[in-house]
Amino acid sequence: MSTFPHRCSQTDMDRTLALLIADTALELEASSGPGEQDYSGLREHAQQLTDLLIQSMFPSYASEAMPRQAALAGAIGHLRFCLSLVLSEPERGEEIILTLLRELPEIRRQAGTDLEAAYAGDPAARSLDEIILCYPAFTAISTYRLAHVLYREGVPILPRVMTEYAHRLTGIDIHPGAQIGDSFFIDHGTGVVIGETTTIGHHVKLYQHVTLGAKSFAVGEDGTLVKGIKRHPDIGDRVVIYSGATVLGGDTRIGNDCVIGGSVWLTHSVEAGKMVLARSTIMDPPLTKDLESQSAYESAML
Repeated sequence: MSTFPHRCSQTDMDRTLALLIADTALELEASSGPGEQDYSGLREHAQQLTDLLIQSMFPSYASEAMPRQAALAGAIGHLRFCLSLVLSEPERGEEIILTLLRELPEIRRQAGTDLEAAYAGDPAARSLDEIILCYPAFTAISTYRLAHVLYREGVPILPRVMTEYAHRLTGIDIHPGAQIGDSFFIDHGTGVVIGETTTIGHHVKLYQHVTLGAKSFAVGEDGTLVKGIKRHPDIGDRVVIYSGATVLGGDTRIGNDCVIGGSVWLTHSVEAGKMVLARSTIMDPPLTKDLESQSAYESAML
């Protein structure tokens, strides 16, 4: 005859679970430390802020039609909430709000040049509205331009939350500290990374999986990374960088009118007007089973 282990009643299980939840919560609270701040709601409000600001500049971006004035009023409400969480000097909040509002026409002008660059640079684009609604680069670059103003004003955390929202949506990672000129276009876009201290001139075009990154990180005497120094490259005007290219280093400058080919790994400067290509080897595979020929072929393919 089979025997079964004793089973707790549902009441006993509920009581045990409640005690375990309480104990676990206390342990987690003790391990979090006194310096952790509550940012509840920041990401959600930052997302609404970003969407409404873009909608105020480009109404066809909207998920729900509303007058520009209503979109701006809603955005300011979300911005005020976000600033109340991140600013150590809350009195700066209204000044920052006024600054962003005054900058919006210029942001709209810049984003308009980005739209025109996308339309001119992609034969698949049939209209500006198609770019606004369908192209991930439009969302990523427009969000960057909004976040850059807040970054420049010294607002902590919020600019990064905004650009990471765009990163999640588009796969394009643009740090809000980067400096980017007019008529910027990222074709396709997936996997593009643009670091904090990157500068990009006017009329620049990138393709998917381009990295503008840091070559190495300076380390202080205490072994920690040195922050706030130039780490990322400078890209001149009218530069095209094709898919999979990696350009690294704070002392790397790509001159005006350069073309950087796909899959190039670049850690040094390039004079204006130059073309840099990755080495391509084309050869016939060996027709024999000779190990020496096979080895030579495989080495050339590396």
